[in-house]
Amino acid sequence: MLLLFLPISTLVHLLRTMESLSDTQWDVVISGTGLQQSLLALALSRSGKKILHVDPNEYYGGTEAALSLQDAEAWAERYSGQGGARPFSAAHIATENEGLAASRSYSLPLAPQLIHARSELVNQLVSSKAFRQIEFLACGSFFIYQAAEESSESSLSRIPSTREDVFSNTIIPARAKRRLMKFLKFVFEYDSEQGAELWKPKASQPLAEFLENEFNLDSNLQSYVVTLTLSPDGKITVCDGLAAIHRHLTSMGVFGAGFAAVYPKWGGLSEVAQVGCRAGAVGGAVYMLGTGICDVQCAESDGEACIEASLTNGLTVKSKRLVRNMDSLSSQGVCLTRLIAIVESHLPSMFDIIVEGAPTPCTAVVAFPVGSVSANDGTTSGFPIYALVHSSDTGTIYLSTISSSNSKSLLDKALSSFLDAISTPEPVKCLWRMSYEQTTGTGSFSAKESIGAFDPITADLAFNDSTLTAVNEACQFVGGVEEEEYMKFDDREGVNDDYDDDAFDS
Repeated sequence: MLLLFLPISTLVHLLRTMESLSDTQWDVVISGTGLQQSLLALALSRSGKKILHVDPNEYYGGTEAALSLQDAEAWAERYSGQGGARPFSAAHIATENEGLAASRSYSLPLAPQLIHARSELVNQLVSSKAFRQIEFLACGSFFIYQAAEESSESSLSRIPSTREDVFSNTIIPARAKRRLMKFLKFVFEYDSEQGAELWKPKASQPLAEFLENEFNLDSNLQSYVVTLTLSPDGKITVCDGLAAIHRHLTSMGVFGAGFAAVYPKWGGLSEVAQVGCRAGAVGGAVYMLGTGICDVQCAESDGEACIEASLTNGLTVKSKRLVRNMDSLSSQGVCLTRLIAIVESHLPSMFDIIVEGAPTPCTAVVAFPVGSVSANDGTTSGFPIYALVHSSDTGTIYLSTISSSNSKSLLDKALSSFLDAISTPEPVKCLWRMSYEQTTGTGSFSAKESIGAFDPITADLAFNDSTLTAVNEACQFVGGVEEEEYMKFDDREGVNDDYDDDAFDS
């Protein structure tokens, strides 16, 4: 009935557009605008293929979306239920104090991740020229939370990750400094023939055990080193742990003094996803938000097998390929409990400039080691808790840990413990918080006949480049892009060819 109230010209245009969509033989229909699908759109943006990109949500980003406060209210109501096959559940919002800015002043990512300077994602954003549309900010220090003891109050201890950091540290004893320096030197050359001889026979051992046995690092220094890996469960292996620490150390100083990772300013990975979709649209892809796929059938068109996808707006479209999310979540995925908190302070003590000439960082990482936080029932944390602290007019804190029966209570306690540790002399009030659970995946891609599917990205706090392998596989599944041309584009006409250093904002 709504169509009857539209102007005749608008109605005719709408009907012709819908008819055109149904009559077009698409090369690929992409369902979802999460990071993986959006990077696929970027990879195909110069291929000349006919691409229809749909998303049942009214916003871009999928599971990596960033929400305003108003959007978060609607999102939390949608995902307030417990369990089920959905990637999100148990969402709950509490507004605790006055002082919030306007709704659109906030862009709250549902799955925030740092991007290391040596990440392949950065390389691809540069080679595809997509980086020009993203404003990156520097990520600052990593901290360890140290619980109060009889003779001391709770505190945050900054983790040294350079030679200068180690020598200037006043907490680590001299002998322990030498041991830590020996390990850091080893990590820089761990993939050399000599280095491999030491660690490869122990590749599957826990990293903490390797640190103790081979470098005689005590439990405190083991916590420092394991935190640099950002391992969700703290049980990372020697092989994976050394690779993660090597990436962190070699990323230090690549884009400027004093930081190893960057963070997209306006919404984390959601910003990258939107840039990918924008490139797809410029390349000729058709975008439809608020439109999902409700049924898929195998069919024939001009004597060739194709997919018939029924859309939720009543249209049926034909395509040679369909790429979407997996129907069911992977059994290898990790369930995380997350907490987003907005506090009244922009937390200046977390963003000190520690190296001369370094930019003021926008984020910091705080790790709560296993056992350092106690829930209301007295049980302690069985997994690390990580807090990504973001600075703006007010501070935003993103906490996460592997889900358990008391993980929500543990995140609440970690938040209050963090605020207590930095609240001198005045306490910092929490204004707003949203808790929820998220089931993550492996980030992999699989295909059967004409349908390919992405598993959700991993639970890592730092972007995992394995996701990019899956995107490349999806691009080859669709076809039309030579391997040597993958994600390597010239600037479009009218865009400056020079490398834009301002993309990595200081």
